[in-house]
Amino acid sequence: MALIVSIGVASYSFKEDYFEISRNLDIFTSLFRELNIYYVDETAPGDLMKKGIDAMLLSLDPYTNYIPESDIEDYRFMTTGQYGGIGALIGQKGDNIVIMEPYEGFPAQMNDIKAGDIIIEIDGKVVKGKNSDDVSKLLKGQPKTPVKITFKRNGRDDAFTKTIERDEIKIKSVPYYTALEGGVGYIRLTSFTDHCGAEVKKALLELKEKNNISSVILDLRGNPGGLLHEAVNIVNLFVDKGTEVVYTKGKVKEWDKNYKALDQPVDIKIPVAVLINSTSASASEIVAGALQDLDRAIVIGQRSFGKGLVQTTRPLSYNSQLKVTTAKYYIPSGRCIQALDYSHRNDDGSVGKIPDSLITEFKTKSGRKVFDGGGVYPDYKVELDKLSPISTSLITKYLIFDYATQYASTHTSIPAINDFQISENDYQDFLKYISDKEYDYETKSEKLMKDLKETTEKESYYQDISNEYAALNAKLQHNKTEDLKKFKAEISDLLRQEIAGRYYYQTGRMQAAFNSDTELIKASEALKNEQLYKNIMSGKEQ
Repeated sequence: MALIVSIGVASYSFKEDYFEISRNLDIFTSLFRELNIYYVDETAPGDLMKKGIDAMLLSLDPYTNYIPESDIEDYRFMTTGQYGGIGALIGQKGDNIVIMEPYEGFPAQMNDIKAGDIIIEIDGKVVKGKNSDDVSKLLKGQPKTPVKITFKRNGRDDAFTKTIERDEIKIKSVPYYTALEGGVGYIRLTSFTDHCGAEVKKALLELKEKNNISSVILDLRGNPGGLLHEAVNIVNLFVDKGTEVVYTKGKVKEWDKNYKALDQPVDIKIPVAVLINSTSASASEIVAGALQDLDRAIVIGQRSFGKGLVQTTRPLSYNSQLKVTTAKYYIPSGRCIQALDYSHRNDDGSVGKIPDSLITEFKTKSGRKVFDGGGVYPDYKVELDKLSPISTSLITKYLIFDYATQYASTHTSIPAINDFQISENDYQDFLKYISDKEYDYETKSEKLMKDLKETTEKESYYQDISNEYAALNAKLQHNKTEDLKKFKAEISDLLRQEIAGRYYYQTGRMQAAFNSDTELIKASEALKNEQLYKNIMSGKEQ
């Protein structure tokens, strides 16, 4: 009898929901029709509908998106790493669109396009004043089709034009891997696109066979995630076949799924360190969290982003698609690391974090404590190295980038990365270059002093402390000349990385950053010290 009642209630609920959907669709359709017919000015129905859909979906979560046919190519790039184009990263610098980095081995680099080149025209269309998204669409197209681009280059008075044949651009998910000192392997994974698991496997096998590594670092810092099954494939490299890696649960129970390691692993005993930070998300968190839950890796860095939601793509009419959140995922300990609660918004519409009172303790395979509701917490936390205000200003004002452009125009080559350093002459040349440039900044001390003045003025205390305030404020005012001396090592390192990228591209930039990479150094130390590794794995080192 209870079963019959429950079925009846479910049937009634379904009919009620269906009626509500039909009624509101009818209201929306009639409103949209009347608006486009009678609104005082001409409307653009497509744009109007897109804005309406986007606003509706934004009320749910930021991952549920409408993908019109015109954006399918960009969505394909996110899931496969492939697109048709010239193979270059572009950026906006004032009113100009600049080549930030040509990808090695692709049409832009093969046609001698360099970082720092300013795009003037594309197929006769002037691009000054356009945003980088609009320019990116002009550069993309079917492989084997030509695109005519006019550039302006530092050191050349005249503009020059190149006709470049577009190609199928496939950005590697593993742009770099190498063997470090002490038998430590290093693999950098930047995205979870199709076949990235195979890329990681290839790198791991090569490092084991050619370099005889005895441990490995998997770098997931800044990796925004991607395909869930590829995360499973990567975990599978280090755990036995049949091991549960992740499972998903959503409203449609038929879609709930348990993902297990399906293949034979590469190495179930090799010590592993996973690097994460606050922008490691989604599939990155599945890999880091699952290896942590299974006690197969130590996690080093900062707390991850906290995205525990799964999206599925549903086809719509006219070749458009809906990417919709359909489930939450849970890693082996049973925890979900979703940090924001989109189902319970605040009165002002903002989204709050999972409250501490609802955060639950779980256990790893060996009994270590782990927690849900806020990303993956590292086993060994490393404070993020923050750049000085002067370095931040030099980067955001593009002065380090522009100096590297000038440097590359006057130096045909540089030594190998390990031998290349910024000399005293180079640094003095940089100081001369920025001597007439604007790059002012505000230190934290100066901001605190400004806040103090505003607060004491509101509370009518400022007159009582004005003399002391003025004296202290004068002492705390930054001095550019002194800061350029004080942070010389930091600025030189940033210059070294930027310049290395001009000659050795992405791999050179990454390799140049190794010496100052605190998290990488800590991970390497832990892997080379068996007792330290065990202490971190057991929770004795924090």
